[in-house]
Amino acid sequence: MKTNLIIIFFAAALIGVSCKKSFLDNPSETGPTTENYYTTAAQVNGATGLLYNSVWNDWSDKAFISVGDVLGGTVTGVQGNAQYNSFYNFNIQSTDGLVMDTWKSCYKAAGQASVLIHTFMNKKTQVTDPAYLDVGIAEAKFIRGFAYFYIGRAFGDAPIVENPVDLTKAGAPKTPKYLQKDVLRFALEDLKFAEENLPEIATQDGRVNKYSAKGMMAKVYLYLKDYENARLKAKEVIDYATSTKRIGLNPDFQGMFTSSDIANKNNKEMLFSLRWLAAMGWNGGNRYMLYVGPQPLLKPKPTGGNGYSAVVPSFDMLNASTGYATGDLRKGWSVMQQGFHKADWINDNFPNGFTYDTTGITSDFKIQTGTRSSIQKYVVGPNRSSEVVTSDSHNSISTYILRYADVLLIYAEAVLAGGGSTSDATALSAFNEVHNRAGLVSLTSITLDDILHERKVEFAFEGDYWFDIQRQGFAKAQQMIAAQERGTLGGNGQLTSFKATLSSAKQLYLPVPQPETVINPLLLEPAVAYYK
Repeated sequence: MKTNLIIIFFAAALIGVSCKKSFLDNPSETGPTTENYYTTAAQVNGATGLLYNSVWNDWSDKAFISVGDVLGGTVTGVQGNAQYNSFYNFNIQSTDGLVMDTWKSCYKAAGQASVLIHTFMNKKTQVTDPAYLDVGIAEAKFIRGFAYFYIGRAFGDAPIVENPVDLTKAGAPKTPKYLQKDVLRFALEDLKFAEENLPEIATQDGRVNKYSAKGMMAKVYLYLKDYENARLKAKEVIDYATSTKRIGLNPDFQGMFTSSDIANKNNKEMLFSLRWLAAMGWNGGNRYMLYVGPQPLLKPKPTGGNGYSAVVPSFDMLNASTGYATGDLRKGWSVMQQGFHKADWINDNFPNGFTYDTTGITSDFKIQTGTRSSIQKYVVGPNRSSEVVTSDSHNSISTYILRYADVLLIYAEAVLAGGGSTSDATALSAFNEVHNRAGLVSLTSITLDDILHERKVEFAFEGDYWFDIQRQGFAKAQQMIAAQERGTLGGNGQLTSFKATLSSAKQLYLPVPQPETVINPLLLEPAVAYYK
């Protein structure tokens, strides 16, 4: 039977997950039922573990950076590349594969989380002490809340399915689009439950906790321009970080994004991340490096994989007046340019370590991308003693979805609350904590443009900046996009300038994928209210 959404989850894929080494270990081949399973916290943890991993495969593959960074203008160099081109020039169609990948992953994650929520709720009636099940429900609601937050930002008005199993029943009605404000309210309600029921300290490294939920709520409130609640939730995280030191900025910014060793994989800045295992390959390894890494680094033995540099830092990011300012250490931590060197990135071509060289031809291990640069974030390099990279360039580095730096900048913007500028001491302290880590001098007053620029350079290539542009509304978003240089250099070194045009407010959101509207024509009709 066909359903009108790609969100149905077959629970048997989750309920047998082992927890011996990691909450991402492979599922058991046994077939337990609700009646004889979920009797321990370990079994519940095993089921919720996959919500951090393979359900997000399609989105993390290329859609992640296309929505957040190609649309946002922090990456470029994709003219003529069929995978990214429509995002590059705001010509996105409902038939685009990356639109479908975004939709499919988000609803798959939300649907799997929903099935677990209902399964755990049913199981609660069968056990004496259901506290461990409440934690599992809260963890699944966090993931579902994030999924719907992303859906609401990416698609605007969209379906909400509280129990996807209902869609499989004979005669089930088609699901309409609901108003974006209701999609975001649904996300907030899930996150509130997560906040109330998740532990202060996560049950395992890498899992979300109470302060992950508070931080994500602050981000949703900021998107809604509910500045007071955004400020309050961000402050709760900041106060906890100050008093316990369990949360804070990671002094090794570069290490966070170029290593998956324990110190970086579970660092104190990470509030929520997707967790990958290189050994799972295409079923759950991080493949981001495959697309952004330079080919001379990844192609030769022993790695054997390709590095396509399919998307590269834009000139808008590389320009000191619009991107990384002079002296901003994040440029060297996030981007590879001429002379970049990593002594421990060794392969047959680079026995003394990898050096980024743009001065020759690519056949001589030289690199000439459209901006003579490559993304450094999420590139761990060839095999090293501390880093597993598979033959097809999968690795185990986590994908950061929410960092403490985000909470600090959310707080600063929430204090500003849409005003012209602020010299509030607490806002400046939060802002400058992020700013200073990058080697920059403290500011004594900040504006919205200061904060948006800080977010741009702090979270570049992390799949998020487009939403900072989008939430400004059409008029300002149009101005911000028009000011960006998205062009590239040819082989002769001459710039072919390109300025994208945001011509309609509809372009702020992705269209519903055509395969979905064919199955369910209700998705072509105006949105209706979910909450009566």
